[in-house]
Amino acid sequence: MRMSRFHRAIAALLMVCLSAVGTAPAFAGIVSSDAVVAGTARGQIASVLERSQVQARLQAMGVDSAQVQARVAALSDEEAAQLAARLDELPAGGSDVLGVLLIVFLVLLFTDIMGWTKIFPFTRPAQTSK
Repeated sequence: MRMSRFHRAIAALLMVCLSAVGTAPAFAGIVSSDAVVAGTARGQIASVLERSQVQARLQAMGVDSAQVQARVAALSDEEAAQLAARLDELPAGGSDVLGVLLIVFLVLLFTDIMGWTKIFPFTRPAQTSK
């Protein structure tokens, strides 16, 4: 079976491409765990700083986002890891008071619906069988 000119050209192109891939230098090095943790920490800090609420708050305080990014880049690996750990400790909603108030409201609403209390005028107690 004879190959057409087109198939020969494609085969030659593929051989050149594959031989070029094989000669590309590969660099390998040891990566310390501190560098991996620092990279992860910097990524976590960057993801928090990219949030729209954080950006709005920084602008309200008169802080330029470019300055913040430059300062995060200037942090040492240890400082970045410490900051990322502190970010994990912060409450997700911004305040624990809001969560407590929500739980208290839900408990009072439940007791109102069950008929044990009468606090909210917009609820009707569940019918109980007597």
